[in-house]
Amino acid sequence: MPNQPADSFNSNLALMTDLYELTMLQAYDQLGFDREAVFSLFVRELPEERNFLLACGLEDVVSYLEGLRFSDQDVAYLESLGLFGQDFLHRLRSFAFTGDVFAVPEGTPVFANEPILEVKAPIAQAQLLESFIMNQVHLQTVAASKAARVVHAAKDRNVVDFGLRRIHGADAGLKAARAFYAAGVTGTSNVLAGKLYSIPVYGTMAHSYVQIFADEREAFRSFAEIYPGTILLIDTYDSLRAVETIIELTETLGEDFSISGVRIDSSDLAELAVNVRRKLDSAGLYQVKIFASGGLDEHGVARIIRQNAPVDGFGVGTKMGVSEDAPYLDMVYKLTAYADEDKIKISPGKETLPGQKQVYRLEENGTMVGDVLCGHDEKQDGRPLLRKVMAGGARLPESQETLEDIRHRAAREMSLLPEPLRYLSPAAEAYPVHLSEQLAARQAALLEKHRA
Repeated sequence: MPNQPADSFNSNLALMTDLYELTMLQAYDQLGFDREAVFSLFVRELPEERNFLLACGLEDVVSYLEGLRFSDQDVAYLESLGLFGQDFLHRLRSFAFTGDVFAVPEGTPVFANEPILEVKAPIAQAQLLESFIMNQVHLQTVAASKAARVVHAAKDRNVVDFGLRRIHGADAGLKAARAFYAAGVTGTSNVLAGKLYSIPVYGTMAHSYVQIFADEREAFRSFAEIYPGTILLIDTYDSLRAVETIIELTETLGEDFSISGVRIDSSDLAELAVNVRRKLDSAGLYQVKIFASGGLDEHGVARIIRQNAPVDGFGVGTKMGVSEDAPYLDMVYKLTAYADEDKIKISPGKETLPGQKQVYRLEENGTMVGDVLCGHDEKQDGRPLLRKVMAGGARLPESQETLEDIRHRAAREMSLLPEPLRYLSPAAEAYPVHLSEQLAARQAALLEKHRA
């Protein structure tokens, strides 16, 4: 079963929506619009800094849909707004999601205009979901896509998520930690995320621990005594002098002073790592690892790797936590069909594709070579990406994945990306995504109809 607590944040969040979703629901109700609709969640364009996105957040969507109900307190609040009639409020008390959901598995690379998720349900049900689905899939896809770049830059070194304290809110801190781990990060400093999602947790010490002691030597000695095999933070005062203190403690205390590594958190990290390694090795402390942190992102990690600095692992915080270079996606949730009729939006630059869809991924010699975006019932060469994860409002086995399942998929799928797409700089050519002839014809027909 998925790593998701029974009392999840996602339960009973019917009012986690924008007001206009509810006003539209009442209008649909009064006007008799109750037929089945299809809504598609996708990203219009990739940020310039991204060659691909890593889909993430489906588990939270499915969990939310399973428990979506309006409580008596919810209905009472809506009544207090003076916008909603008693008949509509009464119907909200029995609201439940009864539709189908089709989605790309978490940990799958996706590209512009490809559906990440599609909902097929009575119009009122499908409409209400927009805000929450976008919120959760957007956040985790942003986070996973950023983390995948950091992990790639680190090559075979460990990367630990240090981002909680500056991520924008508690829910984001949890969901981002989940997405980071799915994308290949080794673990997190976030203890609650560790508990809820079974993510390995890591931590060393803060500068404040060193500062409360009269001298650094006693701070190191006491911490290593309490936590044998710990990692010590050495840049509170003078990093190289701190290494000399560690060497002296090792020589004096022997087995009573045991550490596994040191963390450097400031200065020129690559140069400092070289000097720290030299001192440790000269004292025979070859087993002591060097862990680097402090303002890092994928570019900072890549620079350290390029300089062949002897860094064994990285703590990456704020810049990964908030995805500094690409903090948002042009993600939308659009109506594409109603009552078995294709629907389309034709605003310049915001045209949509009609109907329920499927994406087929073509591969050659273990490398992705292109995607075909087509109608849901079309058959194309390649591997279909969207799969049914909910039917009649119930979770299907296809959505019953652990976070480890998703993590393994992400690693496997990332290995299939064409080499230029893995680069940190923009690829010279975008990954090819083509419309099938049939889908292109359907779109063209609707464009002509609405522009006539």
